[in-house]
Amino acid sequence: MKLKKIAALVAIAAASGSAFATNGYFSHGYGMKAKGMGGAATAVTGDTFGGANNPATMVWAGDRLDVGVDLFSPKRSSSRQGSPAGDGTSESGSNLFYVPEFGYNKMLGWNISAGVTVYGNGGMNTDYPGAALAGDPFGTCAGAQENLLFGCGKLGVDLIQLIIAPTLAYKINTNHSVGISPLLGYQRFKVDGLQAFAGVSSSGTDVTNKGYDDSRGWGLRVGWLGKISDTVTLGAAYSTRMRMSAFSKYKGLFAEGGDFDIPENYNFGITVKATPKLTIAADIQQINYADVKSIANGVTNSLPAPVAPNRLGDVNGSGFNWRDQTVYKLGAEYEYSKSLILRAGYNYGKSPVRGDTTNDVTFNILAPGVVEKHVTLGATWMLSSKDEVTLSYMHAFKNTVTGPSATVLLGQGGTETLKMSQDALGIAYGLKF
Repeated sequence: MKLKKIAALVAIAAASGSAFATNGYFSHGYGMKAKGMGGAATAVTGDTFGGANNPATMVWAGDRLDVGVDLFSPKRSSSRQGSPAGDGTSESGSNLFYVPEFGYNKMLGWNISAGVTVYGNGGMNTDYPGAALAGDPFGTCAGAQENLLFGCGKLGVDLIQLIIAPTLAYKINTNHSVGISPLLGYQRFKVDGLQAFAGVSSSGTDVTNKGYDDSRGWGLRVGWLGKISDTVTLGAAYSTRMRMSAFSKYKGLFAEGGDFDIPENYNFGITVKATPKLTIAADIQQINYADVKSIANGVTNSLPAPVAPNRLGDVNGSGFNWRDQTVYKLGAEYEYSKSLILRAGYNYGKSPVRGDTTNDVTFNILAPGVVEKHVTLGATWMLSSKDEVTLSYMHAFKNTVTGPSATVLLGQGGTETLKMSQDALGIAYGLKF
């Protein structure tokens, strides 16, 4: 009963407070130990976050409970230069978020385990002030100053994604295991300040300022782990596309009538015991954003005055024009003493927003997920044979993406620039039982 209450509290907290974007809008890592190693976790077996990383690792974790929280601080700004409407720059507020995590695992025999991982998959958040432009070039604000996307009042988006992953793992023999995690997903979304785009929508009253809307759905993650030798372990995991219900309040904004599925992704990993005290882990992760039309469709699809099926909300309506992303994760773990383990890592994924000459910057003012390079640090203190505390820190270096504005199709134009950097500091408690 206590475990159910803890899981419920973590789920409520995640649904009410987390919003982050490091690898696109996915997290750079899941579980505080992985976060300290650049996110590398596919072939690592030290905690209960296999439901997010590789279900096959859970049967090696033993009986344990993990609970933690990450304090995440993104810094975001957007600007437009050279537009007839005038130049404008906005910095997003709301710069501190908490991201809870929870995992539990129970051995049902030497070769089988059952557990659950609860985690924030990712998200996007911006909170720009209104009146970023000098006037009202589109006439949408009754003469008042418009925001950076020509709407009225504040401009911003808030998307969170929570996943609950019950997990069953099985050792085929003493060196190999497999695992499976049904993925139960929940999303919450709202956007403000897009009044200027109601006229190019299939449902102009369902584009902006509708408050929060909810979405639910499911998917599946499967995984394998193999101890190839005493020093080398390999792992692989695959997650299906999560089919989520549509955001009905925003059916005039997202392609396919409010659809916003969570994309298919898969990862491969290797862990090498370089010395008795030093372990090196490396992962490659592929996130197929381009399979989800509301994420991948071109920004200019719905401009300037389209007809079906190219209006906002239609099958071919505008999205964020994100490309697929390949992420490289490298981490090291060093046993400094019997009671202290140190970690460090690096994470790189080329931004899914490219700028170049494709006018794909404009809608990404809402969600400038453009950071690419991350460095991480971490440590675990063994308080006793059963209790441990883990810390992690992540810094994502500032990245800038610049490109032509899609508003050239609306008689405006100019050049737009997105900037983002991030910091995160987390703490988690682990209990073996």
